[in-house]
Amino acid sequence: MHVNRTQDPHVITKPHFEILDGLRGLAAIAVVIFHFMEIAVPDYHNSFISHSYLAVDFFFCLSGFVIAYAYDTKIAQIGVVEFMKLRLIRLHPLVVIGALIGLIVFIFDPFSNLYQTYASKTLLVFLSASLMIPYPLVKERYFNLFHLNPPTWSLFWEYIANIFYALVLVRIKNIKILWVLTILAAGALFYASKQANFLAVGWGGDNVSAGAARVAYSFLAGILAYRSGKIIRSEIGFMLIGALLLATFMIPFSEKYNWYLDPLVVIFFFPFLVLLGAGAQTNHFSHKICKFSGDISYPLYMIHYPFIWLFMSYVEKYKPSLPTMVWIMIAGTVLLTAMAYLVLQYIDTPIRKWLKNRRAVPAVAVVGKPAKVEHQHS
Repeated sequence: MHVNRTQDPHVITKPHFEILDGLRGLAAIAVVIFHFMEIAVPDYHNSFISHSYLAVDFFFCLSGFVIAYAYDTKIAQIGVVEFMKLRLIRLHPLVVIGALIGLIVFIFDPFSNLYQTYASKTLLVFLSASLMIPYPLVKERYFNLFHLNPPTWSLFWEYIANIFYALVLVRIKNIKILWVLTILAAGALFYASKQANFLAVGWGGDNVSAGAARVAYSFLAGILAYRSGKIIRSEIGFMLIGALLLATFMIPFSEKYNWYLDPLVVIFFFPFLVLLGAGAQTNHFSHKICKFSGDISYPLYMIHYPFIWLFMSYVEKYKPSLPTMVWIMIAGTVLLTAMAYLVLQYIDTPIRKWLKNRRAVPAVAVVGKPAKVEHQHS
């Protein structure tokens, strides 16, 4: 962790959890590889990274921890409306950017004519993705809530969790009540997993309700992890903690065990990793990795999927060999990471700076409880 100063020399920001940033980036890269693998090797049993769908649960847990850390004391000063403005500024530009990229790829996909089937509804599909209003339409491609940019489904639930936090959870001071809510949510998570036989649900028109169970447990667990004050101080570095996270994504796929193994990982292991990462320290080398990883994590997550559709169209049309697809996946992951960095630097960051400057809200600082740096995000 490190402490930053804002432009106001009298305001010191809270320490920044660098290793959590790094873990978020690792999870985002794992999601990209997982989505490529879903096309190249559709059978999860043959995928080396078959459990990367659990990265979303890790994101939700991390988000709950970071939101509570940043706003538990601050929200009373800035108010619910200002809180939601800050979250919109942080999250929504990339929602729209992802929808725009998805629209362009959908219309100009050189390997598929699927656009022609839905041309009359393309505007509605774009508005759906931009405004996060679920509109499951394209049954040919898994009936996603947001076809142009499917990962938007998790942002839909993230927004709902943020609203619920601002209106309800931030007011719950009794940690026993939070424990009860979290345990009930864990039960709902087990139920959702049992119904689907795993936790890769919540993203489609036929499994949308399971998304509520996934965000409810993990977001609450993240808040509980922070408020419990049980951060694990250790000398363990980013590499080992990152390896522990990646190991969960590489758990072999099994219809027999997934339904209870998935929720066990989410309920017990992910909160532990968040607490472990929050208490660990970076060195000079891992600091740079974690910073870059954290910076590109959200843009990478929000821009990559339209190119997965492109890859799918190419595979459906030309049926390339596995070695060819492997090279495409490697090159695609590298190029998408570079693209995420460019989008962050030249589109997302300037837009967010402009929106923040338009707010004209004075900085808030409380003696003994300094303000939080806004780039620490979910």
